Amino acid sequence: MAPYATSFEALLTACEELLPRLQSRFDAYQRENFPERMPEFFCLELCGEVGELANLEKKQWKGLTIEHERYADEAADVLIALINYANTRGIELGSALKTKLRIIEQQRQSPQS
Repeated sequence: MAPYATSFEALLTACEELLPRLQSRFDAYQRENFPERMPEFFCLELCGEVGELANLEKKQWKGLTIEHERYADEAADVLIALINYANTRGIELGSALKTKLRIIEQQRQSPQS
């Protein structure tokens, strides 16, 4: 098997094994510590967090210095909001990501039409 194929299969395995556990733990934490929220709330929260991350990029693009920790903080907020959204929508991120990666890989390998 080619090295790329091996790394792609390893990525799919990681999606299948790691994301469900992470998602399940986030769900338990959210349910224990925060009020129940609708998916729409988390979708809007996700948009807001992505906007904050994009705003940092815009500032950097304009020549301002942004500390790495600020990017990390906002990226973490995006991930938290995404996982919470997926949980309230009943989306299994590991399965969804694995399916999407396979589609991308098929498109990448097919000749351009």
